[in-house]
Formats: sequence, C-alpha cells, structure tokens
Amino acid sequence: MANLSLSTLFTRVTGKILTGRTRAERKYPTPLTLHQLWMVSLSAPVSRDRDASRTTLYPFTHLADDKARHWLAQEWEIHTREQLIGRLGDLARSGYRAAARARLGVEPLAWDIALYTDLTRRGFGCGLLTEADAWNLLKNVVPQVARTYNSWQEYADHYLLGRMVWRDDLGRRADPRDASFPAPQATADAHLRRLLDPAEAKSPWNLAPWDTIRRPDGVRTG
Repeated sequence: MANLSLSTLFTRVTGKILTGRTRAERKYPTPLTLHQLWMVSLSAPVSRDRDASRTTLYPFTHLADDKARHWLAQEWEIHTREQLIGRLGDLARSGYRAAARARLGVEPLAWDIALYTDLTRRGFGCGLLTEADAWNLLKNVVPQVARTYNSWQEYADHYLLGRMVWRDDLGRRADPRDASFPAPQATADAHLRRLLDPAEAKSPWNLAPWDTIRRPDGVRTG
C-alpha cells in the first residue's frame, strides 16, 4: 500500500464508487418520469449525504439496502412494514407541524413531507415497501403539497421553519454538543441555497420545476 501513488489510490477509490453507482442503475435502469422526479424531489432538503441519489426512487447512488434498514431502525425505531406505514400516516396527518402551529401559528407542512418522502424511499430501499407501494404513498400526499405551495422557494422556506422548531425542541432534551446532534441550521440553509440556485444544473428542483406536477406527465429529456 505504501508504494501506491496518489493517482493510483484515487483511481481505485473512485472506481469503487462508480462501480457501486452502476450497480444501482443496473437494478433500477428505467428513468423517472417528470412527475416521479418531482415527487422524489420532495425529499431533496433531507438528502445531503454524498451518496444520496436525488433523481431515483432508490435513495442511494449505490446499492445499500442494509444502510437504509439500519437508518430506519436507529433514527426512527422502524423495524417492520407496519411500523413504517404507521409512522408515514402520522407524518401525513399531523407530524411535527402541530408543534410549530402551537408556537408560531403556522404549519410547515414541507418539513413533514420531506421526512415522509425520505422514509418512503428508504423503506423501498430496504425492502419494506415495494416500488408500487412507494409510488402510491408518494402520490397520496401530492394534492396537499401542491395545494399548499406555489414554488420550491416556498417549500424550502417552510422546510427550514419546521426544521428549526424541531431542532430547538430537540435541543431542550439533548446536548447540542453531542456528535449525533443534527447539523446546524446554517448547514441546511446552505444545502437549500444550492438546490434553489438556477445555475445548479444537477439540482432536482431545476430538473423538475414546481409547476411540473400541474402539467401532464412526460419523459425527462435532460
């Protein structure tokens, strides 16, 4: 190992990453329609990890079913399909926005929907949900979301508001200095600025503008 050049090491590492990405694309080769991409993009604010996929129903760029399963168990105490469906129902009905309404007089639906979409994708990723299950669950929340917001900017603003209330409440029960404590609000702000930046060609919010869901579905051209 000591005799390997930096360029050789880089090639090996990136080769492994690309191989992983290819494996995911081989298993799920069909490109999403514009409506499907729009629905998946509801979780874009949550998907900050480098291996997160923002343009497929599968949540990662490589096959990592165990990672999705472990995350659901550790972060949400979800181990079964029934537990997942129950938690999704809670998020769709009231979620964390009830606390925000009590404190601020507004209901940041976007925070709950971003979590809902992320959980749905991870549930599909680890096999708790079939592909058909996942799309049906996402379609169920589309009318409410489309009725509430008129742009990704509005959606982002409410996501940040909901996250702030959730993080503040969490800070009262946990030590913010703990390594497992959620990232600072500034980190979420920066991520959303990138998603909203018109110059970010790979942003799913640029690939599927907000009004996409209000038009007939179609095949992605880019």
